[in-house]
Amino acid sequence: MKKSLLMSAAFFVGASGMATANSDLQALIDDPTQWAIQTGDYANTRYSELEQINKDNVGKLQVAWTFSTGVLRGHEGSPLVIGDIMYVHTPFPNIVYALDLSNNGKIIWKYEPKQDPNVIPVMCCDTVNRGVAYADGKIFLHQADTTVVALDAKSGEVKWTAVNGDPSIGETNTATVLPVKDKVIVGISGGEFGVRGHTTAYDMNTGELVWRAYSMGPDSDTLIDPENTTHLGKPVGPDSGTNTWEGDQWKIGGGSTWGWYSYDAELDLFYYGTGNPSTWNPAQRPGDNRWSMTIMARDPDDGTAKWLYQMTPHDEWDYDGVNEMILTDQEVDGQMRKLLTHPDRNGLAYTLDRETGELLVAEKFDPVVNWTTGVDMDPASPTYGRPAVVAEYSTEQNGEDVNSTGICPAALGTKDQQPSAYSPKTGLFYIPTNHVCMDYEPFRVSYTAGQPYVGATLAMYPAPGSHGGMGNFIAWDNIEGKIKWSIPEQFSVWSGALATAGDVVFYGTLEGYLKAIDASSGDELYSFKTPSGIIGNVMTYEHGGKQYVGILSGIGGWAGIGLAAGLTDPNAGLGAVGGYAALSDYTALGGQLTVFKLPD
Repeated sequence: MKKSLLMSAAFFVGASGMATANSDLQALIDDPTQWAIQTGDYANTRYSELEQINKDNVGKLQVAWTFSTGVLRGHEGSPLVIGDIMYVHTPFPNIVYALDLSNNGKIIWKYEPKQDPNVIPVMCCDTVNRGVAYADGKIFLHQADTTVVALDAKSGEVKWTAVNGDPSIGETNTATVLPVKDKVIVGISGGEFGVRGHTTAYDMNTGELVWRAYSMGPDSDTLIDPENTTHLGKPVGPDSGTNTWEGDQWKIGGGSTWGWYSYDAELDLFYYGTGNPSTWNPAQRPGDNRWSMTIMARDPDDGTAKWLYQMTPHDEWDYDGVNEMILTDQEVDGQMRKLLTHPDRNGLAYTLDRETGELLVAEKFDPVVNWTTGVDMDPASPTYGRPAVVAEYSTEQNGEDVNSTGICPAALGTKDQQPSAYSPKTGLFYIPTNHVCMDYEPFRVSYTAGQPYVGATLAMYPAPGSHGGMGNFIAWDNIEGKIKWSIPEQFSVWSGALATAGDVVFYGTLEGYLKAIDASSGDELYSFKTPSGIIGNVMTYEHGGKQYVGILSGIGGWAGIGLAAGLTDPNAGLGAVGGYAALSDYTALGGQLTVFKLPD
């Protein structure tokens, strides 16, 4: 498939149909001086039209101001800017600050929820939170204990709360929420505790539960229409959420939904991915384990699934499919297509038609990926859409209590949740990646509600025979399925990227550097070391006629769990502690927002 033309103007997906989106939020998203949603826009592009900071002057950036969050551990997500107010969040206990940008960042209000600290040990991979959302004069926070809170954006007053899960059985939250029309759509974490993942819509004004769609289970639970919901163009048929599970294993089947959500107002569909099946020992759950590891397209009004695509049937490596779904309109083989691009944990980057779910591209975005030789792209084949598993790296074929070595990527994937960016000017996707492999030994485990349900021991290390580091920052062509250029990094790139109309792309590093690079060439244009490692997402806004760039630093997350939680056992943190032990030589705990500007 050849790329004949990239229509950059078509990047603004669904513009003609935006009346069906939340009009208040959409107006703010359309104003590049604001940063009104964690993903930059409904399409998850993390692209800003601001160009005051550009590739010719970005090297002159300087720190404008800083703000200490007062909290340690991993700081993911980013602030929001709505008018003259910046909203900053923290990891557990999930404090929210409203800062006055017109008065030297004075704290207007502070919300500090009183959560039971017993939720902390139930959180798989640090106490992170990926940020608040805004719509209709309210700030929405999904706390670690699964309480969804609506706050008055001006005063911080609690307008309503809703309990979305039960930490006593392992249900927690780390994700932001998606405001769409009059609803707030939220997910759930807990795949390592045997929860059954779900996505839920709450009424934006009252907090009333409107619908809930489980990742697996009967059709009435998954909100799947057997005749009209499709998988690779064909109806899924009845009982698709149970008939690839043994017995009642689906009831503790995983498929959690803690990633990023996108929305196309013209098609009136929202998109997200489901996580790993439970347990990590594949021998205990024969079958494809649908609908874990699946891209889902759903109607936001009632949750009904239009189409599904399971990327990694019967996952054997913990390759959660929750990463971002980036929506673009591009020309493919002479025809304009509504596309969805998804760089998955499993090391394959997928391009699909987001209207129909047709699979167009599935290619490795790190050359070291070795668990599969690739995806069957022949629609006439009985294995169409399935990855071909390499026996040497199959944890099931090698068997329980056998250590499968040299599997690439590691369980944290070729990328984890750290979101990519897309520039309509270059037509490229900018993807933060992990360059990490693993040893994986599954063992039999029994389920007890609220207790870890993992069943595997892991060790992680840099990809052998490569540049020696654990990460790359790459530019990806989603039509050709090829890497255009790659920047090696010593550690995984765990920061969300930002692309701008100034032809600059920003990202952060685990050592704590904010970096600015040329969007076309990848040449480094600027670097500044913040006080702690960066796992947050770069954002930008304009205030008082001046463009600013902001980033949260605070080491943690899965890659930094050793530092964040004080762990030293190399196999702790699901194998990450040993792999990232050297991080302690470069950074330390801290929670700070750093904001940059050009000199006056």
